[in-house]
Amino acid sequence: MSEKPSVLVTGASTGIGAVYAERFAQRGHDLVLVARNVERLEALAARLRNETGVEVEVLPGDLTNERDVARIEQRLGEDRRIGVLVNNAGTSIPRGFLQQRNDDISKLIALNITAVTRLAHAAAPGFAERGEGAIINIASVVGLAPEMGATVYGATKAFVLFLSQGLNVELAPKGVYVQAVLPAATRTEIWDHTGVDVDTLAGVMEVGDLVDAALVGYDRRELVTIPPLPDADQWNALDVARQAMLPNFAQSLPAERYRSAA
Repeated sequence: MSEKPSVLVTGASTGIGAVYAERFAQRGHDLVLVARNVERLEALAARLRNETGVEVEVLPGDLTNERDVARIEQRLGEDRRIGVLVNNAGTSIPRGFLQQRNDDISKLIALNITAVTRLAHAAAPGFAERGEGAIINIASVVGLAPEMGATVYGATKAFVLFLSQGLNVELAPKGVYVQAVLPAATRTEIWDHTGVDVDTLAGVMEVGDLVDAALVGYDRRELVTIPPLPDADQWNALDVARQAMLPNFAQSLPAERYRSAA
């Protein structure tokens, strides 16, 4: 067993999650890998054990299933070896809001919001008690861009960003690091879920490049990491503008512009 904290990665069978598993294994961390596809998980685990010598446990689970979520929560709450949670599991759904089905929307919210929140909530108390640990939440630039048209998916990713910012306010003073990673278009299987041919898109980032950039942000202890954004000052300016509004929210009367019908 490694002396470094173990890392639990959700959605680890492919794409971003699989590369996070590989990178943390290369850094000498033992792993707990969560995903639905047991065959892929076992193949990845065997390869990483062979290549890096770390311990890799496969923990199959469907994070839209209540029993599976509860089982992963229990593991996060009880296993003190786990010191990093990579909340990566997520999906998207095809078509626009008017054409999407209620069942698909519910599953999207269950995976992209409910599971992310509950797993973070399961890990956080132990991390805070020990005064160390990290929660990495995979959000998306779509959460900043309603103009992109992925209304429900974008809303779930906006939630993940806000959740990460709020967790940082609560947990950073207790020694727990929280990072929100905001990819743009990345070459993963999520495009198969939306019916989009990724090869028709411009500016698609390879998964390895995305995760390596995110880990630079992780090592720097950034709260928000946006790998495709060339100018970090743009994000910083947005965040400064947001914070500048906060003192103005505490008003006993509506703003002057709302006191007249004109």
